[in-house]
Amino acid sequence: MKRPGNNEMTEMKETLYRDLASGDIGIREATRQMRRILGMTQKDYARKVAGVSPRILSEFENGSGNPTLATLEKIASPFGLKVSFLPPESWRIKTTNKTD
Repeated sequence: MKRPGNNEMTEMKETLYRDLASGDIGIREATRQMRRILGMTQKDYARKVAGVSPRILSEFENGSGNPTLATLEKIASPFGLKVSFLPPESWRIKTTNKTD
């Protein structure tokens, strides 16, 4: 997998953070995007970045795994992300840009 250039990486990170903040993507898709930003396979990201088993990362991304909180933190921390509890989407406060 080819690593994107610096400008593209910056743009991809901004999109990732925005999509997470708005609730447009979930943690599994965020994990896939983090790997793509670094241009890494599941195996490489699991071993070299997150320090977890490639099988655990693969199962998680594909929806069949149920990793521990500690494992989720290892997967998310390279991007400065924290694992947290959020209310259901219907209870989330949507912000709008208001002009005075």
